[in-house]
Amino acid sequence: MNHTTQQHNVSEPLTTNKAPQAPTAPSIASSSMLVELSISTWTARKLDKRASKDITSQNHAAAGVANVNKKLLGNCAELDAVQKFTANVRNLHYSMTMPWSDTGMRLLPTAAYFKYHQTMTEVQNEYERLVAQFIDAYDWEISQAQANLGNLFSREEYPEAASIAQKFKFRFSYIPLPEAGDFRVDVGNEGNQQVKDHYQAYYEAQLHSAMQDVWQRAFKALTAMSERLDYGDSGQKKIFRDTLVSNVLDIVDLLDVCNITNDSQMSALRLKLENTLRGITPDALREDGYLRAETKRVVDDVIKALPSLDM
Repeated sequence: MNHTTQQHNVSEPLTTNKAPQAPTAPSIASSSMLVELSISTWTARKLDKRASKDITSQNHAAAGVANVNKKLLGNCAELDAVQKFTANVRNLHYSMTMPWSDTGMRLLPTAAYFKYHQTMTEVQNEYERLVAQFIDAYDWEISQAQANLGNLFSREEYPEAASIAQKFKFRFSYIPLPEAGDFRVDVGNEGNQQVKDHYQAYYEAQLHSAMQDVWQRAFKALTAMSERLDYGDSGQKKIFRDTLVSNVLDIVDLLDVCNITNDSQMSALRLKLENTLRGITPDALREDGYLRAETKRVVDDVIKALPSLDM
């Protein structure tokens, strides 16, 4: 009996009957992180108990029904600039991130990290510059306040400039996003599973909220565009700003960066909008009735395809 010995070339891979595996989608923890922004400012407001008591007494009102809150520095331009800038920074932070927890932490896609970090570093430098301008003007503003407040002025209510400077803080921190399987709790198998199950439910609810926020932003921008483009050449023209197009293109970028779950629906709608709007100018939409109608048709189709929103 002849035996034939088969030899395999080690340089050639052995063939198997295993079906090819589909690529694994990245986990949310690997495609995003948590970011916390903390900004504090001095309000320069103070409850004047004596003036509050005088007001209620003069008007024969019960104690505690009216309060007098003083603006210690009146209309201080330097402090107003800091406070307005702070509000704008918060809005910028919200626009670049997604909601996550009630504690103030927001979800930041890793694809947006470098842009976010550069932007927040720049605004932090500007914030610190505005605070420095205010601190430089602080003593002068106190003298102005004395003239403006009259008998309501009390020098004891104005700390030294160095102390006031400590009330202004700007900080942003990155935190890894934990997944349910990351827990290491020494409470026994049953307790550990309960903790994991509890966090998994929280994790899924927060992720749903984050994605809903993206869809709601898209819905708002798209419905605004649809409404503004809803007129024919023979009808009354509607006025819209150039930002009508750029706002939706911002949404196109948002749907790309914030698609941390590799959602095929989000990818398809983003591509449809991008193919329609890239290269279109606001002036072209104003002047070309056919282009306007076709653009509105695509936008309306995307609106109809959006998932149900928690409005």
